[in-house]
Amino acid sequence: MLNVAVLMGRLVADPELRHTPNGIAVTTFTIAVDRGYAKAGTERQTDFIDIVAWRATAEFVCKYFRKGQMIAVEGSIQTRTYTDKDGNKRKAFEIQANNVSFTESKRSSEGGNYGDNGNYGGSYNNNSYSKPAAEPAPAYTSGNTGDFEEIPMDDDLPF
Repeated sequence: MLNVAVLMGRLVADPELRHTPNGIAVTTFTIAVDRGYAKAGTERQTDFIDIVAWRATAEFVCKYFRKGQMIAVEGSIQTRTYTDKDGNKRKAFEIQANNVSFTESKRSSEGGNYGDNGNYGGSYNNNSYSKPAAEPAPAYTSGNTGDFEEIPMDDDLPF
């Protein structure tokens, strides 16, 4: 069986860090995700998806993300049932975040201090935060072969 959700959207509010009675960090936040299609003559619709992050992932999100920022979330869909204040049984669908990542440069974000080298393309993945390298890798999209160096033939290659 497979239960994987990968989403990219904008935070609709600043995430707030809370703690359970046992001291475990948790945050819930909502992201706005545009649908990939629109009916003719109408505007593109947006879905608002609830996300739950626990422990270090929650702390990472609350420390580095603010309202309006783009965020990428990888996790799993979870459901829970509850009874509302009127006694009606309800079912909630949420994404439990396993990994979160930045998706835009600092310059394209609306303010905030999210890095020390002009971008914050890092991500949080299973208890490890990795900052991007000081210089981003060059992009070779022009198709200019002068950008490449020929590798001499060597019979000692392991493959």
